Amino acid sequence: MGRPALILHGGAGARRGVDYDREIAHMREVVEVMKPRLLDGLSAADAAVEAVVMLEDSGLYVAGRGASPNAAGAYELDASLMIGPDRRAGAVAALQGFRNPIRVARAVVEQTPHVMLAGEGAALFAAEHGFEAIADEPSWFTQAGQGDDNHPPGVLAHGTVGCCVLDVHGRLAAATSTAGVFGKMSGRVGDTPIPGAGSWADARVAASATGQGEYFIRVAACAQTAWRVAAGASLTDAARAVIDEVGALGGDGGLIALDADGNIADPYNSQGMKRAWLTVEGEVGVDVFGR
Repeated sequence: MGRPALILHGGAGARRGVDYDREIAHMREVVEVMKPRLLDGLSAADAAVEAVVMLEDSGLYVAGRGASPNAAGAYELDASLMIGPDRRAGAVAALQGFRNPIRVARAVVEQTPHVMLAGEGAALFAAEHGFEAIADEPSWFTQAGQGDDNHPPGVLAHGTVGCCVLDVHGRLAAATSTAGVFGKMSGRVGDTPIPGAGSWADARVAASATGQGEYFIRVAACAQTAWRVAAGASLTDAARAVIDEVGALGGDGGLIALDADGNIADPYNSQGMKRAWLTVEGEVGVDVFGR
């Protein structure tokens, strides 16, 4: 039996001068809830999903209850789960009308031969499998993240949540959930539901991205992090190189990553990134602008 580790994020794009005390307290709470459960043997996949459910349900981040509407006023949610070492993956894209897209993404892994369901098909699947519907849109949504980086019109302002977990059996998993960029076009799909771009987990590395998803897709951000580690880079150097590549293309955001030895990386090129972690030594930390 090994020692577990976890890192989660509440989105890049945090802006100096904004009060994130509620988010900091909540992220710490999520890690503290997961810590004893992981020590008791909770699987990486279970922990990643349940941590993201807590983030979705809080209404504090641009995912789940905190979702922002698209340009047509509709709430289209994306989520993905990837489980190492066999790289099982499931995702939903442009899902409307359901509370926890990450739970639906997990069901795609477990109940279908597919990796992604989108739009009406994703909603039909969620309904058929008894997932909780949202009875009263849009009043249920809090539209969180309005204090984060709100880029000029026509530029992609963003928000996402995610979690990477190493369990006591040495297994890795990554889960990511979002409402996407603010004011996105109807039907827009970013990196979050795309394995390799918004989430990744294999035998060595788990990663979850947050930022302007179009750029993270173009560099296969999460998978590239893992591939750089497989080629001999440290987790820190691999993750930093990927964010530098995103930045070189003109994109901003960040990612969290965790390897099979419990090493953690969390680079970003925005002003800040909301994140919290549990180390293999059992230490819990939370930060927005430091490290």
